[in-house]
Amino acid sequence: MGDFNLALVIVAIVVCVLVFLFNVYLLVNYQHPDDANQAYFPKFVVVFGLSIAAISILMLPADVANRQACRHAIYNGACDLTLPMKELWLAVYIIDAVLVFFVIPFAMFYYEGDQDKSVGKRIKSALLWVVTTAIVCALLLGILYGLAGKVDFTVRHLSSVTTNFPSNWDFSSGQPCIGGSGAHACSAYTASASSEKTWTMRTTFPEYVVALATIVGSVLFSIFGGVGIACLPLGLIASFIRRPKAVITRSQYIKEATELGKRAKEVKKAADALHQEERSGSKGRKWRKNVKAVEKELLQLEEDVKLLEEMYPQGEKAETSWALTVLGYLAKLVLGTLGLIVSVAWIIHIVIYLLIDPPLSPFLNEVFIKLDDIWGLLGTVAFAFFCFYLLLAVIAGAMMLGLRLVGSYANELFSVQCGTYSFVLNKFCATAFGYYAQATAAQEIFGHTLQSLRGIKYLYKYNVFQIAFIVLAALTFVSDFVLVSEHFRDGEEKNLAAGSSFPLDTRELDLCAIYACLGTELY
Repeated sequence: MGDFNLALVIVAIVVCVLVFLFNVYLLVNYQHPDDANQAYFPKFVVVFGLSIAAISILMLPADVANRQACRHAIYNGACDLTLPMKELWLAVYIIDAVLVFFVIPFAMFYYEGDQDKSVGKRIKSALLWVVTTAIVCALLLGILYGLAGKVDFTVRHLSSVTTNFPSNWDFSSGQPCIGGSGAHACSAYTASASSEKTWTMRTTFPEYVVALATIVGSVLFSIFGGVGIACLPLGLIASFIRRPKAVITRSQYIKEATELGKRAKEVKKAADALHQEERSGSKGRKWRKNVKAVEKELLQLEEDVKLLEEMYPQGEKAETSWALTVLGYLAKLVLGTLGLIVSVAWIIHIVIYLLIDPPLSPFLNEVFIKLDDIWGLLGTVAFAFFCFYLLLAVIAGAMMLGLRLVGSYANELFSVQCGTYSFVLNKFCATAFGYYAQATAAQEIFGHTLQSLRGIKYLYKYNVFQIAFIVLAALTFVSDFVLVSEHFRDGEEKNLAAGSSFPLDTRELDLCAIYACLGTELY
């Protein structure tokens, strides 16, 4: 048992380091060219927030593995658990709360502030917004806590009589427990309905804050998770379908590059006009609408430039670059197919285990248990994979929908903020895999308090969030499947490289003019 505990500690440390390094790699490789070597604070928030979100999701499998260390004990306290899971859960939730309600909003307000202002003024403005928001939220929380901060527990009172100690233990279906003559109510489930009463008590203020934060997080989770669990795998498959089939000729490249250059000049002209309007002080609703339209056009233009460079690789290693492009799209197809299987498994599990009462089958719970029988941590690894995939789906949905709301690092910060609502995702996973994750610290934390809170309990009683998740996932699956089918049907007509098998021309063509226009700073 000691060796198992030591291995668990080593794995936990290594995973934390790998998660942090992976998020740094993502930021460095996928950041916007204009944001290189600047905006270090938002970058730190993005890396730290994603790392905390990922680690908090992986804590639930670690909690299960921690329980496995004492699987042969009569009760959990009979052995020393290596990881202090309750303390770790508390620490992560405090960090989550600070990130969601203070650090990330401050970074968003600071980064999206007026670029013409000094750093001190932008910090002052961001702090003012954050403090004002915190005061308003504190007042609302105080009022709601005073009016409805109570928990209504439904209980059944049991009563019994004394009886002589039996000379023999004669139990049957008619007499399942010891008692006097007559009916024996051996548990609350067999008690009469008249014994049911409501036990009301006032919850603590921190628990109430966590409960309301859970509601907000559950709404975001239902929206972004439902959309993301469908668009994540289908987006990868659609990217493979829309891939360039072959390289284009130099004449085609010049023609398309010229068109992109014209579009870039138009975007730059529109951006300059918006800058002039901003300096004149006319920043109304129409101005913000035009800014979003120009940002959307700029993002589309960047995607078109990347696609054009893929279809016409240049330089001495052009053939190698094209081969890597082809392998990259094949990898997207494999990952998209695997993700589609996982997404469908998630949806089926939610329907048959959470929405149907009593559950039709434990489904994935049984799969994890059987994998544990094969090898001690195999089921835990599979459990961690499904939980982490759900986090990726939430972030993917936030990224896709966030592009319609905000841009640049604000979109990344917005997505990180949604990802740091990981306590909601942990609660969802603990509920969805309750049979597998039983007797863990998470099960103790995610008790019945939230489900019994006055005014909120009906959202959990009638599975509102799970139903919204399934509905949004189904709608996204249908809409994305239709789009993928259309692209698959007429993709040859839309693809610039359709039918092209000309030899690759490795001569360079400068696109600096296009990138100069793409580098326009927008708000």
